[in-house]
Amino acid sequence: MTVVRSLALFTVAALFEIGGAWLVWQGVREHRGLLWVGAGVIALGLYGFAATLQPDGDFGRILAAYGGVFVAGSIVWGMVADGYRPDRLDVVGATVCLAGMAIIMFAPRGG
Repeated sequence: MTVVRSLALFTVAALFEIGGAWLVWQGVREHRGLLWVGAGVIALGLYGFAATLQPDGDFGRILAAYGGVFVAGSIVWGMVADGYRPDRLDVVGATVCLAGMAIIMFAPRGG
């Protein structure tokens, strides 16, 4: 159950962080305005809160593992929101990042 909860929280965090960054990007780079930027800032704050709900209490471990989720999630977000077409190396890189996340978070630890 802890693994499922952790993965769900990583997913929520990714939606807030990647979505927030995308909203800021849209507001500034695509000239959609301050409402988009403000919504992005709020979403980014919610990302920070979501990370604190992880069952593991080690900040460095959580943020390091989340990095893998962020990389893969960013590629998926780009595909869905912007029509980005990842190449083979994008997919391989994202897979390596997710494998790293799994090792950091879920590999058995001695002692």
